[in-house]
Amino acid sequence: MLRNMLLALLALFAAASPAQADRIKDLGGFQGIRSNQLTGYGVVVGLPGTGDDNLEYTVQSVKAVASRFGLQLPASANPGLKNAAVVLITAELPAFAKPGQRIDITVASMGKAKSLRGGALVLTPLMGADGQIYAMAQGNLAVGGLGAEGADGSKIVVNVPSTGRIPEGATVERAVATGFADTPFLTYNLARADFTTAQNVAAAINRKLGFGTAQATDAVSVAVRAPVGADVRAMLMSEIENLDVASAEPPAKVIVNARTGTVVISSAVRVGTAAVTHGKLTVRIDENQRVSQPAPFSQGQTAVENRSKVSIEEEKKPMFLLNPGPKLADVVKAVNAIGASPADLVAILEALKEAGALKAELVVL
Repeated sequence: MLRNMLLALLALFAAASPAQADRIKDLGGFQGIRSNQLTGYGVVVGLPGTGDDNLEYTVQSVKAVASRFGLQLPASANPGLKNAAVVLITAELPAFAKPGQRIDITVASMGKAKSLRGGALVLTPLMGADGQIYAMAQGNLAVGGLGAEGADGSKIVVNVPSTGRIPEGATVERAVATGFADTPFLTYNLARADFTTAQNVAAAINRKLGFGTAQATDAVSVAVRAPVGADVRAMLMSEIENLDVASAEPPAKVIVNARTGTVVISSAVRVGTAAVTHGKLTVRIDENQRVSQPAPFSQGQTAVENRSKVSIEEEKKPMFLLNPGPKLADVVKAVNAIGASPADLVAILEALKEAGALKAELVVL
């Protein structure tokens, strides 16, 4: 009884808290329903003299391809393979991909090939992390880069000609088991860990499907009871994904990119009472030369005299007072009032954090 009252209070608090409504499908995804990475090692042929030439592993790879068709090249054969290149193939196998479907692949040179333009990939198996073959790749490459070289060694390269793509260049041969139809629970994982949002998601599912259907197990996962069967679960997940839920306000953060001077401040940032001033000290040195001429008939010599002028300029900036708990707009308005540049703003934020007045996490990239 006490547990049920606590859950009801949490759901009431979540519903009463002001937040922005989002679809559940935009906050994360169901566990196990994801893409899988595939890789393969193959040979691209038909290049116009821009291949790997006589690299040892290229020769071995071409011999292996020839052996598939019953052609045994002598061990002493070492052809100059300027029209072939060894490549690494990568692809993303989407969730629920079925045998016979086609996926895009990316092909990248592993050797000395200057360009893959005009090449064709020889039939290559694509394997997953478990070492099993999930797709077969083959086709003509589409290369966006271009390279040209002159006889004197001068060359020009546009984009990256050693990498290309083959749209729908691989055929799926095996489906990945997701356990979607027979797992005891459907587990929904948030993209960003937040206890409040997890409770809100569970409460929204329970209001739609009945109390006790969903339960937040931690700050990321929500366990959903579901009947066994792919068709029933597909319908259930469709209903859940389109539910609106109030996502919690993200934690207060100030993101600073010290290389570019970019500063991003979240709306939850608050600042305690603090007085801030920021000035700039400029030291200027001017070097001038003056020619000194001797008096007539004095038998003196013309001399060059160096004159240095050193000046210090200190820019006066007024001090401004931050009252307790100002919002983001107040902080930006106060900083702009003293004409602070992005670099100055970074220095001010770091000083406020050190003084304990900045109520936010300061992240420096």
